[in-house]
Amino acid sequence: MLLAKTLRGAVSCLAVAAALSAATSAAPSIAAAETPVKEVKIGVLTDMSSIYSDLVGPGSVLAAQMAIDDFTAAEKPGFKISLVSADHTSKADVASSIARKWIDEQGVNVLTDVAGASVTLAVSNIGAEKNRLVLATASGQNSLSSEDCKPTTLHWSYNTRAVAATTAKAVTMDGAKTWYFVTADYAGGRSLEEDATKGVLAAGGKVLGSVKHPFNNNDFSSQILMGQSSGAKAIGFGNSGPDTINAVKQANEYGLNGSVALTPLLPMITDIDAMGLPMAKGMYVTESFYWDLNDQTRAWSKRFFDKRGKMPTMVQAGLYSAVNHYLKAVKAADSTDTAPVLKAMKETTISDAVTKPSHLRADNIVLRDMYLFKVKAPSESRQPWDYYTLLKTIPGEEAFAPLSESKCPLVKK
Repeated sequence: MLLAKTLRGAVSCLAVAAALSAATSAAPSIAAAETPVKEVKIGVLTDMSSIYSDLVGPGSVLAAQMAIDDFTAAEKPGFKISLVSADHTSKADVASSIARKWIDEQGVNVLTDVAGASVTLAVSNIGAEKNRLVLATASGQNSLSSEDCKPTTLHWSYNTRAVAATTAKAVTMDGAKTWYFVTADYAGGRSLEEDATKGVLAAGGKVLGSVKHPFNNNDFSSQILMGQSSGAKAIGFGNSGPDTINAVKQANEYGLNGSVALTPLLPMITDIDAMGLPMAKGMYVTESFYWDLNDQTRAWSKRFFDKRGKMPTMVQAGLYSAVNHYLKAVKAADSTDTAPVLKAMKETTISDAVTKPSHLRADNIVLRDMYLFKVKAPSESRQPWDYYTLLKTIPGEEAFAPLSESKCPLVKK
């Protein structure tokens, strides 16, 4: 009898202890759910000193700070926002080392910019491993939203399908039916050539050949002579930044401008500025942003110009949009955890000073309008940086590959 009472008492004590233990273990999760966000750390991992520094670099850091300032003024968040930046020098190993240090030691919540194909893929892998969002605002490779897509990487400003295919199709329809490609020998360059080829063929054109060149090349004479000897009516340059500028300038020195349609497949406004309108006039350009599109883009770009001395590129504008949208999602989710923030980003329309209403698709690419421009002649330009005439607005559904073609595992087939 005494033994039975003792056992019943022990069971009762164990039950009480279990209940207390359950309540205690539940308390931290409840407290965590009710704890507001105290600080958000944004990391701009960009090219400050190498080939893409003019397209991104200090301008990307400025765009991120503008996004923070505008969000703070409009939303008055109850949390602190801090910004860190670093130079990856267009090297994947450098970028990887910085990304890991930021996440592991400094508690950076989101990484953005990551210009360059190899850099983007390396940082995207780290983002997936560490469960951190990567806003890829300066990368164009199609694989980011296809076979290389990650649940934590968002492809923001453009891809090569949207720019290269559109431009090549327009040039071909304008009469340049035969093409030769001078292409940078890395993933982004090959992707530009592949998509431009699709545009050429879709418009009834033909590709006569192509040649590769090393990254950050200074001498394009042999490649240009090969293009000239092919007899092609258009030479497509599958590169970007200084490679594009140098290739076009050297093609002009060989007297090709006028007789051949010199067609950079990924020029940005800073490239056009470096070439000058006498050299760039008549080129077709496809971008996701131009400073002179409307009153909003003009006002925002003037603020950027006043601090930077240059008009923003489409990827710098894209970074502003991405950071702004991310911060809105953090406030809506009241969390910096990846899952709720990503959910809020996907459920909310992207709309800001530089982006018409757009949305994140299931493959994590921003489905946005693209714009086909023609570069003005010097006599048509009314003021500095007045370089483009808008020919056509291309809906996102037309500019980007259909979701059915995506190889991204996030897409339900």
